[in-house]
Amino acid sequence: MQVLSIRFCAISPEADNLVEFLGLGLGMPCVEKHLVESDPDSLKGGIFAAGDGSWIEVWKDGPQMPPGIMLQVVVDDADEMFQTAKAYGLSPRGPMVTHGEKVYSIVAPGGLVMTFQSKIGE
Repeated sequence: MQVLSIRFCAISPEADNLVEFLGLGLGMPCVEKHLVESDPDSLKGGIFAAGDGSWIEVWKDGPQMPPGIMLQVVVDDADEMFQTAKAYGLSPRGPMVTHGEKVYSIVAPGGLVMTFQSKIGE
C-alpha cells in the first residue's frame, strides 16, 4: 500500500478570509470550484493545488458541511488500508463512491476526521 498524495480540507464560516489569506496574502494559485460542479448555486470553495496531486480545499460551512478540518489521504488501494485498519481493531466506515474514488472515513485520536481513498479501477 502506498500513499500517493495528501489533501487538507478546511470548512469554515471564515472560508472567504482563508481563501484570501492563502491566495492573495501568500500568493498561492487558487481555482474557484462549486461543491456540486453541475450546480452554480452550490457552495463555492477554493482549491490550492500542489504538483503531486495534493491540495488544500477551503469551503464555506453550510447544510451538510459543518465547520471542521479533514485530512484526506489518497492511496493506491483503499480496500487494503481498510483491511489493515480493521485488523488493528479500528472502525473505518464506508466505502462510499464519489468523484471516481472509493472513500472510507475514520476519526483519528484527538478527533481529527480523516478519509482514505483510491481511484476506482486503478
